[in-house]
Amino acid sequence: MKYRNILEEEVKNVVAADYFGKFDCTRILGKIDFAVKIRRPKNAIDFNDEYLLWAEAKQKPADILVMLAQLVLTIGKARTFDEILPPKFLGCYDSEKIAFVPYHDIQGIFYQNDFNWNVAPSDHDTKEFKQVHEHIKKIIENDIPWETYLFDFEKDEKEIRRFIRENFIVGKSVTAKIKIDKNNFIIIYNKWLETVKPTIAVDWDVVKKNGIIDGDFYLADLLSAENKTLKDKLFVLLHTNYYEAYRRLENGLFTSAKVDFKDDQKAYTQFWAKYERPPHEDYWDYIIERRDLLVPQDVRERKGSFFTPQIWVELSQRYIADVLGEDWQDEYYVWDCAAGTGNLLAGLTNKYNIWASTLDKADVDVMHDRIANGANFLEDHCFPFDFLNDDFSKLPAGLKKIIDAPEERKRLIIYINPPYAEASSRKTIVSKGENKSNVSTETKMYKIFSPIAGTATRELFAQFFLRIYKEIPDCKLASFSTLKYANSQYFIKFRNFFKAKFEKGFVCPANSFDNVNGDFPIGFSILNLADIKEISKIEVDVYDNNREKTQAFFIGTKNFYSYEKGKFIIDWLRKYYDKSNVFIAYLRMQGTDVQNNLGVFVTNNLSKNDLVKHLYATITKENLIEFSIYFAVRKVILATWLNDRDQFLFPNKQWENDIEFQNDCLTYTLFNNNISSKNGVNHWIPFTETEVNSRDKFDSHFMVSFLSGKIVRNAYADLFRQLEIENKKKSKTGWKEGQKREFSAEAQAVFAAGKNLWKYYHAQPQCNVNASLYDIREHFQGRNDKGKMNNKSDNETYNELIGSLRSALKALANKIEPKVYEYGFLRQ
Repeated sequence: MKYRNILEEEVKNVVAADYFGKFDCTRILGKIDFAVKIRRPKNAIDFNDEYLLWAEAKQKPADILVMLAQLVLTIGKARTFDEILPPKFLGCYDSEKIAFVPYHDIQGIFYQNDFNWNVAPSDHDTKEFKQVHEHIKKIIENDIPWETYLFDFEKDEKEIRRFIRENFIVGKSVTAKIKIDKNNFIIIYNKWLETVKPTIAVDWDVVKKNGIIDGDFYLADLLSAENKTLKDKLFVLLHTNYYEAYRRLENGLFTSAKVDFKDDQKAYTQFWAKYERPPHEDYWDYIIERRDLLVPQDVRERKGSFFTPQIWVELSQRYIADVLGEDWQDEYYVWDCAAGTGNLLAGLTNKYNIWASTLDKADVDVMHDRIANGANFLEDHCFPFDFLNDDFSKLPAGLKKIIDAPEERKRLIIYINPPYAEASSRKTIVSKGENKSNVSTETKMYKIFSPIAGTATRELFAQFFLRIYKEIPDCKLASFSTLKYANSQYFIKFRNFFKAKFEKGFVCPANSFDNVNGDFPIGFSILNLADIKEISKIEVDVYDNNREKTQAFFIGTKNFYSYEKGKFIIDWLRKYYDKSNVFIAYLRMQGTDVQNNLGVFVTNNLSKNDLVKHLYATITKENLIEFSIYFAVRKVILATWLNDRDQFLFPNKQWENDIEFQNDCLTYTLFNNNISSKNGVNHWIPFTETEVNSRDKFDSHFMVSFLSGKIVRNAYADLFRQLEIENKKKSKTGWKEGQKREFSAEAQAVFAAGKNLWKYYHAQPQCNVNASLYDIREHFQGRNDKGKMNNKSDNETYNELIGSLRSALKALANKIEPKVYEYGFLRQ
């Protein structure tokens, strides 16, 4: 190992000196560990810094994908690329190896819709970290010749130097213009928005309605030489000192308008003086194809950039044939009212029965171009239409006639993959972001249906469903969407209004769709709107896909259930709220579905936000068992893409007589919480002083008293005075003196592993007598420079002991899990 036994900061310095001496590695770029940029003389003209490498650095050997994922989260959280031109490479290194990844292969990660970048990059257990890790893994496995970019410091020293020499090329002139390529055209666009866009004399609302975006003006600038656009098939062209913006008329002809500059092109000239235009021609097609990245975020979310993979397109059409018959394409009309560029309609054969519309005029033009190149559509059947705002009077006469005729309408299939954007995101739910604006709450359909369907109308796909249901009654709806319409507690009012027969459908992983990285199911549902039935249960087929997303695999079936108010687990828990007895902890709660389990924990220290939003309930001696059950059933169920939206429910009464189950849940909670003695009295020590060889008395013996049925007195008399007064009360689950709790073999194994850990901690010098499990973990694992608790400790004995405890907890969780379904907390 070349850099063994030196500190992380020293590793950075040595690597910089050994390999990057010709470059400037001194710049501290936010929280990025290591940055390499072109060295400039002090008197050089002040151009934007040209970075060649941003890297994650570790002292100890680490997994390449883990380091890269942490780097990506660091960059994405700070939005570094919004302020500084991104480098040619991202990379990572530790004491034995270094790796480089072309930035353009990774940059798509930073432009995902609805991704929570506000997680700690060093926390490798978050859902977001795992998503980024998997994304990078797929990119590397599929697109990058890894052996070209991964080097061992000792074995590959010559190869490293050759790689840097050939790829980290310093320009001959310090005044050279910055080249534009696949890596930096987006960040330059962001700078163009601030500098050039305000000087263009155009009404942006008007051009937007014609399908032209500010990014089209940027492309006209970018793909030009001597102030003239070189690519003639763009929506906007630059002619020396003015633009020409084109739009397509309904008769298929084009018209154009001249657009001037407000400042005689001064800002334009100053801006583009820094950059070399046009980019290399090899990049032109790529940049034009990624025009979607130049669309403002609110428009991207409105459009829903979720390209439907061909495997699901083909499968959905097979399912339609199963329901409507093999001749469905000749017997039914098809309208995709969220068509994008029409890929969902690929494979359909009867072009006279197909209609396609989209809110983006540019997408309509793409469909027309596809028709000119042989696509099986009719040009007059592909038209611009904003389904959530426009009146049906704007529809083509042929389609309007079908919708207006009741019998013809029964033969109309609305076949769509609508956008999934909503007015709140995961960041809003966990109180780390603001509600989105101009996404779903300002559409005409939102204003119409919000009083009827409530919070469900905050989701765009629901607005599509509602308008179709009301204004195109009796048609067939064949749609991709989340399954919230069938099982979400926020869709209760929606289901009271929207009633239709579920004919058939399937679910598949959301991350198989372009621009979707969440681990949840996307469903394809065929609904008969002429058959009015309450949606109480749907059974769908389940498919997964291969890595290349070219093949679908049937893996079983799954049920999704709908429930009315009062039927969810939170309604059950409210029965046990206790505001009169002595506080021993808080239960922090979030949502009622599996995806929100990470937001459930036991603590004695809540954030201000949790307190203000009342995302908690108080745990006392009277509800400890019930709250432990709630906590355990939520935490033992691990989230997968398939169960992510499953709802936790009001259980049946069988749990009341299963004392072993109650004690298993209590044990699981005792050894799986965030209680800290730093935040007050620790009532959660499950052992006596003698059992763990404590050096002094504990401040609280509540938990030992609760477990043993015998009061062990201490200075906190108020709590135990209540126990003494009320110990004669009958209770199925509460504490009463003389009632010693009996534990299963799996629970006893947890206690044994926990006792060994406590004893080892109490043998340490200067230990905290009242330490909780959380305190013990913090003592041994420590925290990084960002304040996050480390995942592991340098103390191998501790690692073994905590590993044994975690193994015992996993075995206990496996024992509890079947009871979660047996007692109705979840349904299969």
